Amino acid sequence: MYRHNKFGSLSRRSFLRASGSALAVTALLSSQTSAALAETPQTAVPFSFESLIHNARQLASQTYTPPAQVGAPFTDLDYDDYRNIRFRERHALWAGPAAKAVLHAYHPGWLFDGTVALFDVSDGMAQPLQFTSDDFIYGDAALAKIPKGTPLPGVAGFRINTPLNSEYQFDETLSFLGASYFRALGAGNRYGLSARGLAVNTATSEPEEFPRFSAFWIERPQAGQTQLIFYALLESESVAGAYKFTLTPGHTTVMEVVVELFFRSDVEQLGIAPLTSMYLFGVNDEGGFDDYRTRVHDSEALVVNTDQETLYRVLNNPPQLANSYFTTHAPRSFGLVQRHRSFDDYLDAEARYELRPSLIIEPQGDWGDGMIRLIEIPSDLEGNDNIVAFWTYGRGFKAGDHKSLSYRMHWGSSPAGASSDLARVARTLAGAGGIAGVKPQTDRRKFVIDFEGAVFATLSARDVVAANINIINGTVAGQVLQRVEGHADMWRLVLEVTADGKTAVELRADLITDERKLTETWTYQWLKE
Repeated sequence: MYRHNKFGSLSRRSFLRASGSALAVTALLSSQTSAALAETPQTAVPFSFESLIHNARQLASQTYTPPAQVGAPFTDLDYDDYRNIRFRERHALWAGPAAKAVLHAYHPGWLFDGTVALFDVSDGMAQPLQFTSDDFIYGDAALAKIPKGTPLPGVAGFRINTPLNSEYQFDETLSFLGASYFRALGAGNRYGLSARGLAVNTATSEPEEFPRFSAFWIERPQAGQTQLIFYALLESESVAGAYKFTLTPGHTTVMEVVVELFFRSDVEQLGIAPLTSMYLFGVNDEGGFDDYRTRVHDSEALVVNTDQETLYRVLNNPPQLANSYFTTHAPRSFGLVQRHRSFDDYLDAEARYELRPSLIIEPQGDWGDGMIRLIEIPSDLEGNDNIVAFWTYGRGFKAGDHKSLSYRMHWGSSPAGASSDLARVARTLAGAGGIAGVKPQTDRRKFVIDFEGAVFATLSARDVVAANINIINGTVAGQVLQRVEGHADMWRLVLEVTADGKTAVELRADLITDERKLTETWTYQWLKE
């Protein structure tokens, strides 16, 4: 899984399978490669989302063809070469005095040994975009490997820059690079978690597939236009799909996604709107890290909003692979959030984790019965993405099936749905059980949950606040609930928990008064070591 570092280039990831982007297809989705396309006249052809859907359906009826590799000299580039290659600003697509967005391409090579095709769409006509080494600035070592004027057999991906933080400056807003991975930013954010077009058989008995976006059709922005519309073809061994994206940059950047999927093979588990993030440690899960920082994470919790409640599932870096399932019908929204927004929460002057965006998925239409699945993977490096979350159905799909769906993605520091109107979980602390100052009780775990919200300040002396607690595979050995002195808007719940064997302990708690819910529902999974 690849992430942008502070230089806007790439840091290393072990997730090599994600790097195989597609070799390009033509606007008619034929089997031509980018190299073949370069030798043909660059004639614009008609394009519409309907034609893309039609071609995805046809593609699903054909045998899957893996992407070809670009080969040397592009695969001769190493990590240092690649991170020192930059797109020439003055070659940006659509650049000009009236521009509302510009496009930069990512160079092929290093781990990105396949390419995607890009098409510029205007007035319903798609024009293939081509690039040469003259469109990029190279470091000395890379320049020796990629001479001037070298035609490129396609590109690894693209990014969109818009006046996100200032009307006078174009900032990177959206990036597609590697398989079906992409990331976006709201105002004031720095890159953190990623999204994917689709997840297929993630952490199941079947081999996982990594679908790839093989081609993009990007509508040229018109004067006064505040949205950017583009389309993508998705391919994998089992699925072909047509995607429509509508991007609206802003304080919270919104992406509307319309998806048409066609299945060429059976799929055991389909992951819709998959999210990928990093959680190394925090105040609830310090692990064995000898680090000056108190928190290192791109996201700190999974939020699930239903008509009945808001679930706040605190993330962990578990000692072994962990799974959590949240069964629901037609969720209002779900996503991975970063709530702590102070530099003092992280004390990292380089990574600036307090600026990482939250991402909330808002389903459109009735998604029916299913569940949000959360996967937590043990990790000892902050360079590893070890958190995965997605919506999935209680059933698989068969070859020949068709699925339509749509959703909105909200990227930003405080997108709608990231917090409830009720009192929210302000922090989760954890440590050895027992009374402070006395020898710890190692057979139990202490959890301290602070709930904070204006609703508490409105309670009268006659209102009785109670904790509603549910536990599976464990026992609550003790609990204390109290208002935090000096904080009229904060209550603290302390739980002493023992585990039934080594099975994962599932915890849920919220605060109520006279059966009226006052808070979000705190949820946690404890794996006793």
